[in-house]
Amino acid sequence: MRLLPGGEPFFLPGGRTGCLLMHGFTGTPAEMHPLGSFLNTRGFTVLGIRLFAHATRPEDMIRARWTDWLADVEDGLYVLRGACDRIAAVGLSMGGLLALWAGAQAKVEAVVALSTPMSMPRNGRLRLARPLSKLWRYTPKGVPDWRDSEAAATHVTYPVYPIRAAAELRDLMRETRSILPRITVPTLTIQARGDRSVPPDSMAVILENIRSKDRKSLWLEDSGHVITRDRQHPLVFNATADFIGQAIGTPA
Repeated sequence: MRLLPGGEPFFLPGGRTGCLLMHGFTGTPAEMHPLGSFLNTRGFTVLGIRLFAHATRPEDMIRARWTDWLADVEDGLYVLRGACDRIAAVGLSMGGLLALWAGAQAKVEAVVALSTPMSMPRNGRLRLARPLSKLWRYTPKGVPDWRDSEAAATHVTYPVYPIRAAAELRDLMRETRSILPRITVPTLTIQARGDRSVPPDSMAVILENIRSKDRKSLWLEDSGHVITRDRQHPLVFNATADFIGQAIGTPA
């Protein structure tokens, strides 16, 4: 199986505090690698996973189910637990949903949810993904919202949304919303005001429903959806590392 550039998982050994990094829907581990490298310089052990049917071909996603992505998270946590005493789940977009899921299941000690949607954007085909998947296989992506044109030019992702897989993403959103009240671990959410993929109320939905005593949020004023690579990524990196260090301890 040939992977797209940047499609390989990555492991960066460090201290006994670990970070499990999860990329977004139709994305690749490459969109999390810069954040992972930064966290590693701060002493964290980092594992960036590749989610099922990603970084290969769009048609592979047609057979993906949201439970496959949960299984990938379970596998990643199993690997990290062998090297770490404490783990933070850090996810971008759909990866943020998976991070919240891990927090709700008490499988991690902290959660960082980046650009995490709690509902579908106002794209008619995505909102009707399940019935439309019987008619079409793919739908075009919308106008990019990048602020950093150089980062946009090197970003690797599928050029289309597989509609059948988008239905699975919507199911994952619904299931994640239902278990938000189970989250009691420290949680950080970061969202960009210019994000065209995530409804503006998503961060509020998360913060109003989790039961974490330690909950923090950050709005970005000059970024698009992929905040781990867009113009304000240094702010995202520092906020993430500082939060994890304060919440569950700096690496030993």
